[in-house]
Amino acid sequence: MNNKSFGLDIGVSTIKAVELTPDKNGFKLNACIVSPTPPKGMLSESPVDEEEMAQTIKKTLAEARISTKRVNIALPENQAYTKVVDMPYLSDRELASAIYWEAEQYIPIPLSNVSLSWNVINRKVQANEKMLVLMVGAPSIVVKKYQKVISLAGLTISSMETEMLATVRALTSFLPPNSITPTIIINIGTISTSLAIVIGSNLVFTYSIPLGGAAINRAISTDFGLSYAQAQEYQKTYGISNSPLGQRIGKSTEPILSSILSEVKKAVIYYSQKYKDSKIEQILLSGETAKIPGIDMYFANSSGIETVIANPWKFLGENIVPKEIMNNAPDYSIAVGLSLRAYER
Repeated sequence: MNNKSFGLDIGVSTIKAVELTPDKNGFKLNACIVSPTPPKGMLSESPVDEEEMAQTIKKTLAEARISTKRVNIALPENQAYTKVVDMPYLSDRELASAIYWEAEQYIPIPLSNVSLSWNVINRKVQANEKMLVLMVGAPSIVVKKYQKVISLAGLTISSMETEMLATVRALTSFLPPNSITPTIIINIGTISTSLAIVIGSNLVFTYSIPLGGAAINRAISTDFGLSYAQAQEYQKTYGISNSPLGQRIGKSTEPILSSILSEVKKAVIYYSQKYKDSKIEQILLSGETAKIPGIDMYFANSSGIETVIANPWKFLGENIVPKEIMNNAPDYSIAVGLSLRAYER
């Protein structure tokens, strides 16, 4: 039995699984699959729907021929509380006690109902300097729900984190060791958008807003009088390009994209105030909505920051990853990051 784990991204619209195995050149893609999520997905509290989700996962993994039962999963950002906090220099023992006081300042529900974890991002050598600590809390009821569904699918959870942490790993793990490029990662999901600022591979800020691809599709659907599915096709085909239809879609979706852009600008201001000798040099767009034609130019022109569509498969190369997967590269950031978790030192 393979003791390594694979990555499982349980999204609102799709389930994605990725299994990587090491080889002499780094990694090879052992398995990759995408499958529709059942209609009610993880949003339902019904045992019947939980069983349907578990069976869908089981069937998907059997089709992909995943070789292990150990899985790394991610919680949606809108169901977790993630915060990077500055703390005085503390030992691990001192931090384990102090972190709960910090958590009470940021998490709006009783900590008795929260599963809390933390990790020191940057512990300075000098004891008089602040250290950065990543704090993640999730309602225990949400954690237990995921544990139940995964167990029903015949799997064992190896690790659980947030979608953005997995995305950051996928997009920064193979940067040069001395890379310190300040970057904003924008992961546009179906129902929410998450922002993260990284310096090289170090996360220094993260934030989530309740707007995503579904809101964009609804705007197109309303303006054009289309079904939701038809609106998705318009979004994928025409995007917000300079074509007549693209320009009309751009006007339809402007309020949503403008709201996301506003949060990006706030993040840039936050960074420039905290790190006065540095500036954001790049935006990486991740998630299914990152594939909208013209969306990269929208963010680049509106923010004045170079904007790139994320490719979590970059470390493998185009000749290794099947074309249909590579064409949808931004969709796989979470699943790839979760798969890489198995080999994190």
